[in-house]
Amino acid sequence: MRKARQAILEIAGREVVITNPDKPFFPQAGHTKLHLVKYYAAVAEGALRGIAGRPIVLKRYVDGAAGEPFFQKRAPEPRPEWSCAFRRGGRRERSSCATRHSFYGW
Repeated sequence: MRKARQAILEIAGREVVITNPDKPFFPQAGHTKLHLVKYYAAVAEGALRGIAGRPIVLKRYVDGAAGEPFFQKRAPEPRPEWSCAFRRGGRRERSSCATRHSFYGW
């Protein structure tokens, strides 16, 4: 099986690996996953003001914006050592949280 192409972006001094950067996300507009990640990196400063350190539920669109989304409550494994994850209310699962600009690229 062929390995998918990757791109590496530097976001706030950290290298963030983007898998499948050419995958269409907004196909009608011609925007890819890499375009979306670069946009998130550009607006991360303001976004962090509202959610920094709080538990996050991600709404994921694996097949692009027109595809069926799903919610991811638990922090994925594996994750970068600089990512934030914590337990809530004595639960075993860990929730993701954003503390750095690079979270938006990851």
